[in-house]
Amino acid sequence: MAAEHPAPVVRQLRLVVEAADYEAAVAFFRDALGLPEEAAFSGDGDARVMILDAGRATLEIANPAQKRMIDEVEVGRQVAPRIRVAFEVDDAEATTARLLAAGASEIAPPTRTPWESLNSRLDAPADLQITVFQELRTPDERPGLDDVGPAQHSDE
Repeated sequence: MAAEHPAPVVRQLRLVVEAADYEAAVAFFRDALGLPEEAAFSGDGDARVMILDAGRATLEIANPAQKRMIDEVEVGRQVAPRIRVAFEVDDAEATTARLLAAGASEIAPPTRTPWESLNSRLDAPADLQITVFQELRTPDERPGLDDVGPAQHSDE
C-alpha cells in the first residue's frame, strides 16, 4: 500500500536578501527584471524592506558535482557561490540585455543547455549571482533524464 502524502505545510518560499544599496537593488529587481511589488515596509533607523513577487518558487538542492556541472554548461568554469538565484523568463536574450543596461555584469551570455533552456549568468545588485533562463521546449518536449545523463535535469 502506497503511503499517503501529507498536505503541504509550506505555503510560500521567501528568499530574504540583505542589500547594502537598497535603492539600486529595488531598481534592478523590481524595475529592470520586472518583479511586481507586493508590499513595502519601513521602520526605525531607516529600516526598509520590499517584498517582490517572483512567481512560482522552487528550492533546487544540488550536490557539489551538479553545481560544478551547471557552472561548466552555463559559464565554462566554476564561478557560482553557494547560493545562486535563477529566474525563468520568456525571453532570455532580451532580459539579459535589459539587466546589463540596468547595471548587472555578464558572467556568461545566453547559452543553450543540454536540458533545453537558454541560460545567462549575471552578477546582480545585493551581491547575488543570478541565472536568467528561458525554457525552449514544453516539459513534454524536453529530453528525459536518460537523454542528458545522470543528475543533469535541472530546470535552469
